[in-house]
Amino acid sequence: MKLLDVVALLEDLPELGLYRGQVGTIVEEYEPGIFEVEFSDSTGRTYAIETLNANQLMVLYYQPIGEKTLV
Repeated sequence: MKLLDVVALLEDLPELGLYRGQVGTIVEEYEPGIFEVEFSDSTGRTYAIETLNANQLMVLYYQPIGEKTLV
């Protein structure tokens, strides 16, 4: 995972108002595997910014995946 990757949340975090499947963008990497993720609605309005672990996220791809894409 890297800066500006589009990611999906893999678990419910009701205490944060976030749920599995919600989509966000990595906007900062604090240390390996720890990211600040911005969640925005379809109009671009941010509704949450949270610090999350890589194991809570899945990178989304909008093109065919090859070996170079996964690096």
